Amino acid sequence: MIAFVRLAVFGFIGMTIAYVFMSIYARSVERERLEKEWDADPAAGDDPAARDAYIEAGMREYQTSLRRKLIWLVYVIPTVIVLLLIYLNET
Repeated sequence: MIAFVRLAVFGFIGMTIAYVFMSIYARSVERERLEKEWDADPAAGDDPAARDAYIEAGMREYQTSLRRKLIWLVYVIPTVIVLLLIYLNET
């Protein structure tokens, strides 16, 4: 039983670290995509305030996107696999 608790604690810590890094990376990639999209359109002008507003609006949209929610699978998939392995080992 103590081994299972140790596995759960260290597994949760590992999944949390992976989630934080994946979340930071995904936000960075999305911001870079928005910046490149703005820079690729020469008709948009050189107004830095408009560029910042465009990027912030895109990031707010990203906050509600499916891609951001899929990062939560970092917690779900390993947990389901471990529980499935424990169940199959008991039967």
